[in-house]
Amino acid sequence: MSNTPNTQSPAEHSGALDINEAFRSGGRSPEFLDQINKACIVMLVEAGIVPRETAARIARGIATVIEQMKASGTPRRSADYLDYEPRLTAVVGADASRLHSGRSRQDLASAMARMNLRDGLLQEIDALIRAREKTLTLAAQHTETIIPAYTHGVQAQPTTFAHYLLALAAALTRETQRLREAYARINANPLGSAALATSSFPIDRKRLQVLLGFEGLLENAYDANHLAPVDSALDVASALSIAAVQIGQFAQDMHTQYADPMPWFLLATGELTGVSSIMPQKRNPAALEQLRAQSSILLGEMQTVFLISHNNRTGMFDYRMYDPVPCVRALQVFKLLAQVMGGIVVNKERALAEVHADYSTTTEIADALMQKADVPFRIGHHFASKLTDYGRGNKLKIHEIPYAEAVRIYHEQTQQALPLTEAAFREVISAEYMVFGRKGIGGPQLREVNRMLAAENEGVAADRAWLKAGTDKLAHASAALEAAFKSLTGV
Repeated sequence: MSNTPNTQSPAEHSGALDINEAFRSGGRSPEFLDQINKACIVMLVEAGIVPRETAARIARGIATVIEQMKASGTPRRSADYLDYEPRLTAVVGADASRLHSGRSRQDLASAMARMNLRDGLLQEIDALIRAREKTLTLAAQHTETIIPAYTHGVQAQPTTFAHYLLALAAALTRETQRLREAYARINANPLGSAALATSSFPIDRKRLQVLLGFEGLLENAYDANHLAPVDSALDVASALSIAAVQIGQFAQDMHTQYADPMPWFLLATGELTGVSSIMPQKRNPAALEQLRAQSSILLGEMQTVFLISHNNRTGMFDYRMYDPVPCVRALQVFKLLAQVMGGIVVNKERALAEVHADYSTTTEIADALMQKADVPFRIGHHFASKLTDYGRGNKLKIHEIPYAEAVRIYHEQTQQALPLTEAAFREVISAEYMVFGRKGIGGPQLREVNRMLAAENEGVAADRAWLKAGTDKLAHASAALEAAFKSLTGV
């Protein structure tokens, strides 16, 4: 979040402490206040609360104030209605206050917060989809690129780069789902609830819902202004926190390669990579460092959303921000992730050499002994472990261990002959056999990787269609509101 708090002032306007100067609105709040004002005057005349002639003058006044602000060339910083009403009164006269019939800054703030949240969510989902598309494009290029995979920071088993990237893509897909689920809960109208108990005016809250493009209604007026603003902001902050953690993990996975004199992964030279100011040979993965750092900052900012909400009474101004979860940082992280994906260069031969340099294929020995000779798994596992100790003790890579030594070690452990021919033994310890011979759902074998690629691409298309539908709905609602407003002004 910004270093400058972007929050609503308290319900009571204080002359002693001008909270309006200390806490200004963020996001598109002034623009959203204009939409809310237009929707309210349309609803007020339709509900018979304000006479049409008076409502028409107020509507023309709203249009005039908007044009005055545009002509001033000064960006509007405040979306506080107490800053806005004097401008409208100067144009319309005392009747301008009729616009506020049945309203409070409480429900105005709640409505603007939700409009900011849903606007930010649509941008974040779009950026996340783009990052997923880049990830899948890269994965499709590396379905047969064998790489080492790690657990506990130690090389564990070989897999493919596509398999690894599809794991990240699956996580990003879940992140998109979380943001979509948050959008569904957030896109509900709080306007018309007044301070906390509605008003004696027959406000048509469902009409306001339609005019502002909301798809639901926050029915309980107390909830709409005092509880829902908290969990709505936390809904988004929680989803973005998870994204920050997982994207940071990816950045760390990739950055680890730079500790090796001959990494199998690099960022292409250019804007993603920096050159040391003193060491001409040194290429710094600037984009990866920024991706990790910005993810961490995003995580911290999202925890701030939790902290300012917790241990608070309902009705306090702390958590009722106009722009409760600014999307700037999240967009920066998602866009940078997409850039990184577009700049990754993989040295396939070096990656395979890294696999061959360790003993990560010995797992397959125990599996093969059970599958081919019905040797109990733990016996095979113990043999593979002893074989590893022998090879490392003699500074041999697994494929350099003489077959005769493998036979000897197996006999010492079991008092039986090794039930694998030399050809079979060499086959089962190869990275290619282990990676592409997998049988389980979700493995790195080509059939499964291609299936998962297709499924993820279908998911991207579905999310892209959802995004377009949601954006179109808001555009149609905005157009309908503008038409109703212009009809009222007589323009």
